[in-house]
Amino acid sequence: MKILQVLCLVPIIWPSNDPNNELVVAVTGHHIVGVLQITFIPYLTYQGGWRALIEGVRVSKEIRSSGIGRAMFEWAINRAKARGCVLVQLTTDKLRPDALRFYEGFGFVASHEGMKLKL
Repeated sequence: MKILQVLCLVPIIWPSNDPNNELVVAVTGHHIVGVLQITFIPYLTYQGGWRALIEGVRVSKEIRSSGIGRAMFEWAINRAKARGCVLVQLTTDKLRPDALRFYEGFGFVASHEGMKLKL
C-alpha cells in the first residue's frame, strides 16, 4: 500500500471527559493507519508550565517509512505548542534503534533514564 499523504489527523478527547488526553488517529481513505496518545500535564518546574507526553505511537507496518509517522509527530508537536507546552517528552524501547533515530530527527534527546514498575 503506497500512501501519498495523511488525509486526516483526528484528535479524540479520551477518555471523553478529560480534555488533557487526546487519541490522535491518522486516516487515509477509509483506513486507520496510525495512532498516538498525547497527554497534557501541568508540572512544578518551568514555573508551573505544561508538558506534552506522547505515548502509544503505532503506524501500520505495511506503510512505515511513508511519512505517516512524521506527519503525526509534526501535528503532535504543533498541538503541544498550541496548548502552551514548554516541553514534549516520550519514552521508547531502547531495543528499537530505528525508533530512536526517528525521534532524534525531531530533536528529541535521551536526557533521562526512564523506569517502570509493573503492577
